[in-house]
Amino acid sequence: MRNDIIAHKVGAGLTRIPNIKNIIAVTSGKGGVGKSTTALNLAIALAKTGAGVGLLDADIYGPSVPMLVGERGFKPDVVEACFVPLDKYGIKILSFGFLIDEKQPAIWRGAIVNKALNQMMFDTNWNELDYMIIDMPPGTGDIHLTMCQKMPITGVITITTPQDIALVDVTKSIEMYKKLGITCLGVIENMSTHKCTNCGHVEAIFGSSGGDKLAAGYNLPLLAKLPLDIQIRQSSDEGCPIALGEDTVAKLYMDLAASLEAELAKLPKDYSAKIGKVSTI
Repeated sequence: MRNDIIAHKVGAGLTRIPNIKNIIAVTSGKGGVGKSTTALNLAIALAKTGAGVGLLDADIYGPSVPMLVGERGFKPDVVEACFVPLDKYGIKILSFGFLIDEKQPAIWRGAIVNKALNQMMFDTNWNELDYMIIDMPPGTGDIHLTMCQKMPITGVITITTPQDIALVDVTKSIEMYKKLGITCLGVIENMSTHKCTNCGHVEAIFGSSGGDKLAAGYNLPLLAKLPLDIQIRQSSDEGCPIALGEDTVAKLYMDLAASLEAELAKLPKDYSAKIGKVSTI
């Protein structure tokens, strides 16, 4: 935990979870943009600054965090009716993938999914956290609406890839959170460029400036441009996230964490936990 991290206010009608200062949802509106990989590496980068960090994998239908952290067989204990999350890489981690067999599909309707997510968030022993990072499922449906209405989300980060076909769906996601009154803290352009491992040539194979256009269109900061890099893929497949290292790519996630904290600091703060109860006697 870091003493310099302040809790920020959440939406009207919601109450901040006392032991979690800030909940940041990593979203995209579509699949295949590297959302889970980015969420995990961001969580690790924040933890490297000394912050207390948790990661909730909220993608019920396609949880990928167990593979990304190299714990595909992990099953959480239940103590006093609460899950005990995985403690690894300096962060607390819980995924629906820890609760079912890897090959078993979640053939569930929305109401059951929402109940499961509610339990994972509120019935888990997260301890004290400066940041809870939520890896949101793709789309803009019932699950997202329910989570936004019940979970005290501080803000969201939107991930896109540069090409126009991604921007169409990501735009819908930004509009949804805007209508729900949840602050978008900024845009991440993932798979921005690719550097050839043989000749070193850098090419924008998915197009260029998509993230810039999206951020400018909504007057949002562009928090980071992350590369399509074989090291990220290899480290993810090996369950050893690249943000654990100290190389150039790992530093990009540290820079992302710093940019996130700078934007978060601009939001209204919640000092209620620092104010003692006033006696009426």
